[in-house]
Amino acid sequence: MKKGYFILILISALFLTACNAKNKKLQDTDSPTIAPAYFGEKPPGLIPKLFDPAIVSPEGLFEGGKFTPDMKEYHFSRKNGKYKERTFFVIQYQNGSWGNESETDLKWSRFSKGGDTLYVGNKYRIRTYTGWSEYKSLGPPFSDKLIMGISFSDNGTSYFDEIEFDQFHKPDTVGAISYARLINGKYQPRQKMGKEINTGTWLAHPHIASDESYLIWDVRREDGYGGSDIYISFRAKDGSWVPAINMGDKINTALSESGARVSDDGKYLFFTRGQWEAKEDGSTNWVGKPYWVDAQIIETLRPK
Repeated sequence: MKKGYFILILISALFLTACNAKNKKLQDTDSPTIAPAYFGEKPPGLIPKLFDPAIVSPEGLFEGGKFTPDMKEYHFSRKNGKYKERTFFVIQYQNGSWGNESETDLKWSRFSKGGDTLYVGNKYRIRTYTGWSEYKSLGPPFSDKLIMGISFSDNGTSYFDEIEFDQFHKPDTVGAISYARLINGKYQPRQKMGKEINTGTWLAHPHIASDESYLIWDVRREDGYGGSDIYISFRAKDGSWVPAINMGDKINTALSESGARVSDDGKYLFFTRGQWEAKEDGSTNWVGKPYWVDAQIIETLRPK
C-alpha cells in the first residue's frame, strides 16, 4: 500500500511539473521580449541594416515606427505607392502572435517610459480605460513653438527642437535645440543649448539618454557627408557638453539621415535614411527607410 501511494505521489508531482513547464512556455511565448521581439528579425551588429519586417512591410512601403515600452504594440506609417498620403497603423501582440494592423489616428508616436503618455510635438495624450484622450497642450515653455522632436530623460528634463518660420509663415528651418528642466512638477523656462550642439541648419529630432549622459540629433553641417547627418555629444564630468561628433560613415551617407533614437531596452539605435525626390508636378516627396544598428556603436564614439 505504501509503495503504491508513493508511486501515485510521484506521478502527481511529475504531472504538476510538466504542467508548470507548459504554462511557463506559454507565458514566455506570450511575452514579446522573448522570441517575437522586433518581429523576430535578426539583430544587427555595428553595421546598420535595413529594418523592414515583412509583417509591417508587405509591399515595401513601410517608413518606420515605434514600439510601446512593453513591446506589445507597434505604431508605424506607410507612404507612396497606393498610399498617396502618409497613413498610420498600429499592430498588437496578443495570444502568442502579432495580429493584423489597423489604421490609427495616433501619429509620430513617442511614448513615456511607462507607456501611458504619448507625445507629439508640443502636445500629449494620456492612455485611459477607453482609449487615448484628446490632444492636450504641454503648456509653457513648449506651447509657443512648433516642435518636430521631443525627448525626455528619466528625471523629466525635456530636449526639443524649434521650427522657425519665413516671411510667409511657412516652416523655413529648424533653428535650435533647447531643453527645459522639470522642478517640483513644473517646467522651467527653456534654455537654448550652446554652440557645441546648435551649429549648422535644420537641427532636429533630439534624443536624450535616460541619464542625460549623451544627446543625439540630426543637422546639416559643412563637415557632414551629404544632406542631414546624425551627430552625438557626450556630457563631461563637469556637466558641460563636449563638441559634437559626427557618428561616422557607418551611420551617415550622401543621403539624409535623421530621427535617431535608442530603443527602450537600450539595445539598438534606430534612424531613417532617405532623400527628397522630385515629382512630375515640381513638388518634392520624402522617401526614407528605417535602419537599426547595435547601440554599442555609441560607446565606440565616447571620448576616453
